[in-house]
Amino acid sequence: MSDNLVAKYGDARLPRYTSYPTAPAFSAAVGPDEYVKGLANIGKTGPVSVYLHVPFCRSMCWYCGCHTTITRQDAPVVEYLDVMSQEIELVSFAAGNDVPVKNVHFGGGTPTIMKPQEFTALMAKLRSAFAFEVDASVAVEIDPRTLAASMIEVLGENGVDRASLGVQSFDPIVQAAINRMQSFEQTEAAVAGLRSAGVTSINFDLIYGLPKQTVQSCVETVRLAAQLRPERFAVFGYAHIPALKKHQRLIDEASLPDARQRNEQAEAIAQELEKAGYERIGLDHFALPEDQLAVAAREGRMRRNFQGYTTDDCDSLIGLGASAIGRLPTGYMQNHVPLGLYAERVASGVLPTAKGYLLTEEDKLRGRIIERLMCDFEVDLGRLSRELGFDTGFLVERNERLGELVADGVVTIRDNRIVVSQDARFMVRAVAAAFDAYFGSLGRTHSKAA
Repeated sequence: MSDNLVAKYGDARLPRYTSYPTAPAFSAAVGPDEYVKGLANIGKTGPVSVYLHVPFCRSMCWYCGCHTTITRQDAPVVEYLDVMSQEIELVSFAAGNDVPVKNVHFGGGTPTIMKPQEFTALMAKLRSAFAFEVDASVAVEIDPRTLAASMIEVLGENGVDRASLGVQSFDPIVQAAINRMQSFEQTEAAVAGLRSAGVTSINFDLIYGLPKQTVQSCVETVRLAAQLRPERFAVFGYAHIPALKKHQRLIDEASLPDARQRNEQAEAIAQELEKAGYERIGLDHFALPEDQLAVAAREGRMRRNFQGYTTDDCDSLIGLGASAIGRLPTGYMQNHVPLGLYAERVASGVLPTAKGYLLTEEDKLRGRIIERLMCDFEVDLGRLSRELGFDTGFLVERNERLGELVADGVVTIRDNRIVVSQDARFMVRAVAAAFDAYFGSLGRTHSKAA
């Protein structure tokens, strides 16, 4: 792939397409009333997933793009968890206590900022509010620097079987530049503890494109991380958006790699992980061959949601907590972001829905196309037409963005199949954007495509 194409597509600001439409399309015209209507029917569509957002950390990592609050005290966390428990009751009342739950995911922030007894109480609240399936999976995002042995024990006791650990980089120079000092030994101890507690699937998050990062430091990080044999890796490109995340202004922009260097780092990480025995999954995930994600990818069953690539096949997601996004068959709902406003709405007995989006049939079609492209790097438009009873021809005809991608050799179209070229797969978000009816019209800053 030429340098010009790398610069043209790799340097573009594009959505990550963990949903379609993406969050900038959400509107305040869709609120609590629409959510209540959707929840009333949620149990009829099969098991659901639940996402709980815990937006607190002990210190701020300067690269962070999440909604989180720094607190040295426990009181704000305790108060927040009380509000979340009340929200669970509101949702359960609207949906009914017989809603089957298949997957639970605690995200953050740092969910393990909770005390062990608080995590146990929150899990008990969930189990009383919903009908957990016998083999329900529970996942938690973890900061190894603050993970206590007592918390590890409680995670195991409450059925946690999946954990995602933030690693980012083991290079101390990079760590200092992003305000996140984390030793290999801390990470190693966390993995050993989680394994002993019964956690069977561990993911490491790595980031490229960080300040002062080099190809060699990326490779060294992978070599160290692979020694611990996590089942999966998620490898993300750093999104520098200081206009939206003011703490990112503490990062020296002059020390950030350019598009070509970012691509070199991403490819070096990929090659090193493949040498270590991991299969490349979609755009930015890697998994051991026997892992469920790798199997799903090979069989064309992999999905994509707000947590990235997943085997979660539930059509509905209940989002709990400030800023959390839920998904129903009818559309998306997002809670208020400010903690005070979120708590105020819940205290008043109203679901804290700030905005949302109700899907049209065309949205569902475009969403399916984008998901298959992001997961498989190809999509059979003819097959989708037959499955959905929807003519897809209009999505290709007069599609200037798609035509430009074809002319540049990024994609090919043959027999109604759109295929991303092997050496252009890191540009798949640009291909997905060609089917996004809202792209370029919402005035939102996204991360770089590569």
